[in-house]
Amino acid sequence: MSLYRHVPHPHVARRKTQGPVKVAAQAGEGVNGRIALRICAAVGTMVAAYLFAVLALLALPAVLGYTWFPSRTLLIVAWISQTFTQLVMLAILQLGQNLQAKGADARAQQTFLDAEAILSECLELQKHMGAQDETLTRLASPANLRADGERRG
Repeated sequence: MSLYRHVPHPHVARRKTQGPVKVAAQAGEGVNGRIALRICAAVGTMVAAYLFAVLALLALPAVLGYTWFPSRTLLIVAWISQTFTQLVMLAILQLGQNLQAKGADARAQQTFLDAEAILSECLELQKHMGAQDETLTRLASPANLRADGERRG
């Protein structure tokens, strides 16, 4: 006979099958989302920063007025940095950041549910310990003890 029957929080079982939230899962099955996440991850690296620095340095001689430097290079660098990077990359990065934010929101929701389940489990433990306390108090009461300190039948 048990003094207490544990009823687990429903999120505990659901959490075991769900697993953690991943940002890539927020992209869904869409090709655009997966591409945006990969580009966003690649652009946010030091390798990309070095490449952009090299690109900017390519145009420096033409900007400083060296006549021996082909002006066509300056036009190419200007097109890449102004047109492509600002117009195309801006939209890609925004989509990637939106997907990352969606992933962060999903993780925050899952963390909240985890905390709620932990609180519920702690409250269940308190109930269990309360039931044990009542039984121990009843067993240790003076009515259950004989004069020689032994417990009655």
